[in-house]
Amino acid sequence: MRLPLLLVCGILIAAGGFVAARATAPDFPNASQPVSTGSTVDEGAMGRIIHDYLVNHPEVLVESMNALERKQNQERDATALKAIQQHAKELTNDPDSPVSGNPNGDVTIVEFSDYQCPYCKRAFPAVKSVVAADGKVRLVHKDLPILGEASHIAALAALAARNQNKHDALHDALMSFNGKLDRDRILQIASSVGIDVDRLQQDMKDPKLEAILQRNEALARELDVRGTPAFVVGRQFIPGAVDASTLKQLIAAARKG
Repeated sequence: MRLPLLLVCGILIAAGGFVAARATAPDFPNASQPVSTGSTVDEGAMGRIIHDYLVNHPEVLVESMNALERKQNQERDATALKAIQQHAKELTNDPDSPVSGNPNGDVTIVEFSDYQCPYCKRAFPAVKSVVAADGKVRLVHKDLPILGEASHIAALAALAARNQNKHDALHDALMSFNGKLDRDRILQIASSVGIDVDRLQQDMKDPKLEAILQRNEALARELDVRGTPAFVVGRQFIPGAVDASTLKQLIAAARKG
């Protein structure tokens, strides 16, 4: 695993500070020699000290990485919780967001997804099966087309398909399709589920659909969504794909409040 450059730099700076501190501590080699607080540290020598220390103690890098990841996750969760509380209505009850499952369910799942995202496609069977088996879950779809023009076209098509009561059919077909999407392929898939393609293309031009996608993007920024899929289950934010077992646990936890 390659460490991100900024993370490595941060770790090296922290390690440098640690080693520099050790250099003035009583138990550091040669620490009995007087140390001038105004002396200039030899950068080459300090670099070698840091290098040797990290080579001899590689666990420092792992510990630093784990600590940083925990801190980032805590910050992300706090940001998401605040956004969920502030934007609850937009997340769960926007009339322009398609809803599947049980419209009157006691637990709402909000999913941000992209029709070209392989992780969304991987999570799709679990989400669909759990929602169907539970029978009391609302699934709110928030299209977040972040993977190019084809993603954008697919999102517009899915939203426009609501005018023919075919959103769920097109959503399922697009998520089940594993090839490369483009406009022609999206329209072929739409036709295969019984959608009037000529009408669909006209409906896709409605400026309201672009506004919906812009609102979804704004919500995603508020929650600090960094990729798709991303889920909100009750008051909990879950970045990344989920399996059926995890989703069932999240639904159960949401029911308990």
